[in-house]
Amino acid sequence: MTETATATSHRRRNFSPNWGVLLAIIAIALTAASWLGARDQARGVKTDMARKLAEFDASIKESRILARNADELTRQNLSRIAQIENQLSGSKEQQQALESLYKELARDRDQWTLSDIEQIVLTASQQLQLAGNVKAAIIALETADQRLLRLDKPQFTRLREAIASDLARLHATPFVDQTGISLKLSVLAENIRQWPLASVHTKKPAKAASGQTTLTRDLLAEFKNLVQIRRLDQGEPALLIPEQEYFLRHNLELRLLAARLALLSRDAAGYQADLDAAGKLLARYFNTQDAAVVAARAELRRLAALDAAPKLPELKESLAAIESYRQAKQ
Repeated sequence: MTETATATSHRRRNFSPNWGVLLAIIAIALTAASWLGARDQARGVKTDMARKLAEFDASIKESRILARNADELTRQNLSRIAQIENQLSGSKEQQQALESLYKELARDRDQWTLSDIEQIVLTASQQLQLAGNVKAAIIALETADQRLLRLDKPQFTRLREAIASDLARLHATPFVDQTGISLKLSVLAENIRQWPLASVHTKKPAKAASGQTTLTRDLLAEFKNLVQIRRLDQGEPALLIPEQEYFLRHNLELRLLAARLALLSRDAAGYQADLDAAGKLLARYFNTQDAAVVAARAELRRLAALDAAPKLPELKESLAAIESYRQAKQ
């Protein structure tokens, strides 16, 4: 029985599990499973990395293409910039040349303008001194001032001030209507032949009575010519033969025309002397009771009372300003 128990115990000992081997197997299995999982994970990582590397390569290729395009665009831009710089350099040179030309033209334009203004002022001065035409001088100076106003340059301010000063003096000058006075003198000269003389030398023969002979009529006419009755309280009128009457009227006409010429030439003394002489001729030789003669004498008195040649200002300030500007430019 003891042997049987021993055998049984020995068998039980033989059939008892080997935990070390079991643990080793489990560890191996877990290691294999872990390795398989790691291998699958590594494969996934490799696949992902390959995909990402492919994407990265494509991105790199695209970036290279973009870089090449950018380089090409940069080269084109640099070429364009170089061209633009060359054009700018040429434009600057052209601009400098144009500015120089503009300055030269501006100086020439100023000189031309100054020459025109000087000519206008000289013309106005000649109109004043030779013809006494104040209105023409005013128009000329106003034209010069308008030209300077359109230029609007500060260097011409002094000249405009001088022109304004001369214009003020011209506007203050008394106006003489030379044209109107000249026309009135012309009308008076044309009407001289219509004015009756103080004594008439050609008498119409009286009508003969019926039955008178030709000899009787002739004797009566001769007697009337020899005997004349005049009033002595009015002065003795001058007796003129027809030839003298012609020269009288002609002399009076010449006096009026001479007064007109003196007016146009601004000869105040000659103008007054001729009008006075004409008035004396009218008073002495013409019928002062006639309406036409009375009107002519009144007109002569009105014309004689006018100042035919008032003192006119000289355009010294304008001419001096022009000369000063010209000297400053030289």
